[in-house]
Amino acid sequence: MHLASYEAKKLNESITSKKDNYEELIRIISTRSKAQLNATFNCYKDVYGHHINKDLKSQAPEDFQDAVRVVIKCICCPEKHFTKVLRLAIEKLGTDEDALTRVVVTRAEVDMKHIKEAYAKRTSKTLEHAVASDTSGDYQDFLLTLIGKDHA
Repeated sequence: MHLASYEAKKLNESITSKKDNYEELIRIISTRSKAQLNATFNCYKDVYGHHINKDLKSQAPEDFQDAVRVVIKCICCPEKHFTKVLRLAIEKLGTDEDALTRVVVTRAEVDMKHIKEAYAKRTSKTLEHAVASDTSGDYQDFLLTLIGKDHA
């Protein structure tokens, strides 16, 4: 049996069993490469008809399951996760400067272009515009420099 198929089955058993035994889930997520995990999650979707996070979400809400869902989202589509963090940091009453700074600083040279595209798609406005509207002064200049200008 193909490793991705085998581990997709093990993940489903771990998540859907009524026992709170997540040893296999933890083992798989913590020992496999990003490429192998993506293959496993794709097999999971093919076999069970939906993304693994849907099964995790359907379980009783727990901090552990929420954390695992974030890890899986970061593995599968990090730009969507960081777009959500940025959107929540900017759109709530009073900017969550810690979250905004953390994402911009840590992702500036990694995948900021993809995050900006996902942000614009999700919110219908550019990340630059959102940050400029919600910040000021040197802090604004700092963030906008790290975000970078679109040359499109």
